[in-house]
Amino acid sequence: MGPWRPEPEDRQVSEVQVLDDGTTVFTRERLEISLRPMTDEELNRQFAAYSNAGIFSTNPYTYGNWVPPGEDRPPQRFTVFKLKVKNYTYPKVLVDPSQMVAVAQNGRVYHPLTLSDLRDYYIRFVIGYAGNVNARYEERMDILKRTLYHAEPIFSGQEREGYVVFPVFHKDVKEVKIILKNVVLRSDYQGNPLETMDVVFRFHRKVEAVR
Repeated sequence: MGPWRPEPEDRQVSEVQVLDDGTTVFTRERLEISLRPMTDEELNRQFAAYSNAGIFSTNPYTYGNWVPPGEDRPPQRFTVFKLKVKNYTYPKVLVDPSQMVAVAQNGRVYHPLTLSDLRDYYIRFVIGYAGNVNARYEERMDILKRTLYHAEPIFSGQEREGYVVFPVFHKDVKEVKIILKNVVLRSDYQGNPLETMDVVFRFHRKVEAVR
């Protein structure tokens, strides 16, 4: 399976631009919402200090440099995107990654994993609550808390970025549509949404049989 790449601009919605580094950018006035698929190699470089201890690597997004016996490369742990928002138009916007959904060309549907989901995933590996195993768990949680995209208001003149984590997409998924639902553009004085929109990004990858 090859890396995820954006579909050409003629297959994206009209307000989405595709950049050379694989980032898709939705622009409305001076509001930008961008989404970029991350490879495990990029994530290992981003968290290099936590990705070079083999099976004890604590990069929460990948298996680090651990290679299972009989394999020639690390397995994929998750499907990860970087989400970035720049708001220079609206008084306050809200982009909630829990409102995202990935719809594959074959009908499969995937939902992002929350911090609570990821905590449940990693707590299974903790035996007892002391020692090196617990320390690795806490290190992973600390990285996730710092680097996941959190659903917080973005006021005019602010920017925010972070990662959104999906389960690994199945091998038969070659095209996927990422829908960011209910982006709040305007709210009333109580914080209730007055104007919302959905943003759609499209990606594809090559899947080949290797003998």
